[in-house]
Amino acid sequence: MTISLRDDFDAAGVRTLAARCDNVNQARRLLSIAAIYDGMNRCDAARVGGMDRQTLRDWVHRFNTDGPDGLCDGKAKGAAPRLTPAQLAELAAVVERGPDPLIHGVERWRRMDLKAWIEARFGVVYHDRSVSRLLKQLGLSHIRGKPGHPGRSNTAVMKAS
Repeated sequence: MTISLRDDFDAAGVRTLAARCDNVNQARRLLSIAAIYDGMNRCDAARVGGMDRQTLRDWVHRFNTDGPDGLCDGKAKGAAPRLTPAQLAELAAVVERGPDPLIHGVERWRRMDLKAWIEARFGVVYHDRSVSRLLKQLGLSHIRGKPGHPGRSNTAVMKAS
């Protein structure tokens, strides 16, 4: 079954677009499509663009749907976030508030502690490094100030400053 090309383009117009194109991959796809407009069979037209016949067929579908812009390489969207914005806000609040030693069993949050908390609370498993990325995304830092001596006087520290 042959796939027809759009009627609003012709071989010369597509070649002109290919000549002006900055994207090399898009240009070679346009040249293959121009070869089809000229009447070349699909197998030979695919060789013009350095691809196989099935790949050219897929690009023809995209060309028919989106025009020359459909021949650009798309950027991958990446994985969907595993935590919702509401869950991220809850995580940020928990980190800002700090752990309760009686409830959480720790005096300060570490990545592995937050990883365990996220898994227990939301059922989502993260790697330690991914927890660091989450904290950075939330605008939080893994660096914390040095603890002061328990016997120091805060007023003395304020006067020295």
